[in-house]
Amino acid sequence: MSTDTLFRPFQLKGLTLANRIVMAPMTRAMAPEGIPGKAQADYYSRRAAGEVGLILTEGTVIDRPAARNLPGIPFFHGDAASAGWAQVARAVHEAGGKIGPQIWHTGSTRAGEWQPAAPVESPSGLVGPDDPRGVAMTEEDIADTVAAFAKAAQNAKALGFDVVELHGAHGYLIDQFFWSGTNLRHDAFGGASIRERARFAAEAVRAVRAAVGPDFPLLLRVSQWKQQDYGARLATTPEEMTDWLLPLVEAGVDVLHCSQRRFWEPEFADLDPVLNFAGWAKKLTGAATISVGSVGLNSDFLSAFTGKSSEQSSLDDLIARMDRNEFDLIAVGRALISDPNWVQKVRQGDQVQGFDAADLKELA
Repeated sequence: MSTDTLFRPFQLKGLTLANRIVMAPMTRAMAPEGIPGKAQADYYSRRAAGEVGLILTEGTVIDRPAARNLPGIPFFHGDAASAGWAQVARAVHEAGGKIGPQIWHTGSTRAGEWQPAAPVESPSGLVGPDDPRGVAMTEEDIADTVAAFAKAAQNAKALGFDVVELHGAHGYLIDQFFWSGTNLRHDAFGGASIRERARFAAEAVRAVRAAVGPDFPLLLRVSQWKQQDYGARLATTPEEMTDWLLPLVEAGVDVLHCSQRRFWEPEFADLDPVLNFAGWAKKLTGAATISVGSVGLNSDFLSAFTGKSSEQSSLDDLIARMDRNEFDLIAVGRALISDPNWVQKVRQGDQVQGFDAADLKELA
């Protein structure tokens, strides 16, 4: 099939992308002392030179104690980290690309044996259902965290980035507020319904929107699945999905980045045998959406963390979905780790290489 549909320009507010392909945020955890530098600038600029339409950086943490769960995850606060990220943005722009940081707080999640100096925090002191870890956030903690998200987003704009994305997926802090298994609060940030549990995210979005102004594109990554439970579902019906996502769009989100393990799987198969998560999110909220999940690969992305590699598979299904505007943009992950020129090769019809798990060990 022709890949032309992947190479249509995309416009949002003052942002124009040359094509519909996004580099998905992928944790690399190779920033010494949390400070990005030339290695990260070179890594991202190589993908920009390879014609990626929009690059989203790995998760980079807000100014909160214990906001990261690995030592090499970069900060998005402090003079040294800011200077490093400004270098990254300049390098990408010089290579002809567009870029935005993904800002996050990893909540109470575990990642190996490393322990932060401060106690981890989450809505209810849980990392998963009936799995205690760390402390429950006070209302003051929540207010400070919302302010930290806003400050990070304001810094992103000041440092010259083109967009900013909040990470609200995969069982990290914002997602721990969404999930009934980790949010047992009885105040205004908890509740029986997903609409009630989305209040923390909505407040963070409103604060970010106020900090960056009305014309700076704001993305939010969301997922049903959690690293703590791959089968978790926040919304089991379109009505619940509307209750979850529409208030976030109304609060100021421009683009919903809808993460699935496999983008081709239908979200509500009993209602539509094809439409995926990003398709439903676009249909229900009217927002632009990014789909993501094992694009062009023959196994889902979780196999990367078991050391497996993946060969390229057909893009025909993706192209068909893009042709009918099921979603607006498609994010590509592992394929771009192993091949910085993957996008360029797809456009030219050249042979692309498969993902090799060994490539996770370095920024190349």
